[in-house]
Amino acid sequence: MPIKIPNLLPATEQLLKENIFVMTETRAITQDIRPLHILMLNLMPSKVVTETQIARLIGNTPLQVELELLQTATHKASHTSEEHMLAFYKTFDEVRDKKYDGMIITGAPVEQMPFEEVDYWQELCEIMEWSKTNVTSTLHICWGAQAGLYYHFGVDKYPLDKKLFGVFRHKIDYKNSMLFRGYDDTFLVPHSRHTDCRREDIAAVPELRILASSPEAGVFCTMTDRGRQIFVMGHSEYDADTLKREYLRDKSAGLPIEIPVNYFPEDDDTKEPVVTWRSCANLFYSNWLNYYVYQTTPYDIKDIQ
Repeated sequence: MPIKIPNLLPATEQLLKENIFVMTETRAITQDIRPLHILMLNLMPSKVVTETQIARLIGNTPLQVELELLQTATHKASHTSEEHMLAFYKTFDEVRDKKYDGMIITGAPVEQMPFEEVDYWQELCEIMEWSKTNVTSTLHICWGAQAGLYYHFGVDKYPLDKKLFGVFRHKIDYKNSMLFRGYDDTFLVPHSRHTDCRREDIAAVPELRILASSPEAGVFCTMTDRGRQIFVMGHSEYDADTLKREYLRDKSAGLPIEIPVNYFPEDDDTKEPVVTWRSCANLFYSNWLNYYVYQTTPYDIKDIQ
C-alpha cells in the first residue's frame, strides 16, 4: 500500500524513481480507507534528506500511511528554505488538538550540548509530554532517543572518547520482541554520534526493556511496555552515502575524524560503500508500523488515550 505525502513534496520524485508506492493528497481523498496517521518531528538540518529516508521506509509496507511533518517554532531551520518549511511543515500549535497513530522524533546535531541549552528544549519537552496521551507509539531516533530517555526517565547521556562512526554489528537481547521479529541473530546498523547512554542506567529503569545492543555501539534499542515509547540509538534509515558525506565533510574541514568502521571496502575511501543494513531497516519499520501502531491503535483515532 502507498504512503500518502503532501502534494509537491520534493521526496516524491526520488521515491517514485525507487518504485516506492507514493500517493499524493489529491489521489488519496478518493479512497475509502482509514490510513495510519504518522507525525514526524524533523529536527535534522537537512530536512529533505531526512524526509526522503523516513518516507522510503514507512512507505514500504502493506499499510496505507499518511505522513505529516512537524517543526519546532522556537528554532528556525537554517539549512532548508523557508518556502519549503511553510509549504510542508506544521508547528505544534497546529497539531496539539489532534491524535496520531504513530510519531517519529528524529535525531539532531546538538548531542554535545546539555539538553537544557538546546534552544527548543522546552518546546520538545512539551511535545514529548503530549505524545504520551495523543500518540499510540512514538519512535525516537539517535539524539531524539537520548532526549526522550532523559525527559521521560532521567537517563543522561555521556561524551565518548571519540566519535562512534561506522556500521556496527548488533545482537538481539530480548528474542520475544515483535519489533525484531524476522531478524537474524546479528544485524548491522550505522551509527554517527559523540555521546552515549549507559546500559546500566537504562537497565535500572523498571519501565524499560533493552531489546538489542552492540559490544562496540552499546544499547541500540529499548522500549516501554507495549511499545508506547521506543528509543533507537542508530540510524538504520541512512542512505548508502550518508556516512561518506559526513566523513568527507569533516575531513575537508580539518576536523578529527576517522574512517567509518565496516563501511568502505578495505577501508579505502575512494571505493563506493557497500550497503549492509537496508534489509534490517525495512524490517524494523515494517514491524513497528504493524505490531506497535496498526495492531494496537484504535480504529477511531479520537479514542487514543
